[in-house]
Amino acid sequence: MYYVYVLRNIKGKHYIGSCSNVENRLKDHNLNCVTSTKNRGPYSLIYQEVVSNATEARKRESEIKSYKGSYRFKKLIKSPPSSSVV
Repeated sequence: MYYVYVLRNIKGKHYIGSCSNVENRLKDHNLNCVTSTKNRGPYSLIYQEVVSNATEARKRESEIKSYKGSYRFKKLIKSPPSSSVV
């Protein structure tokens, strides 16, 4: 099982990613082990979706990234986290 997730830092900036273990990945982000978020945390998990495989996770991640800054992105992060497999 894979996940697509959205993180928010204390300045209100968002990061969208995908992984197979959200808890460990969040720890990596907050320990500055992820180059793209290094020294920009701490982060909190605000949204996650369960998807069936890594390919689908990357596709959904790209789709959500295309929403960033739009009404669709704001609507997505305000909705309750999804637990269904896509």
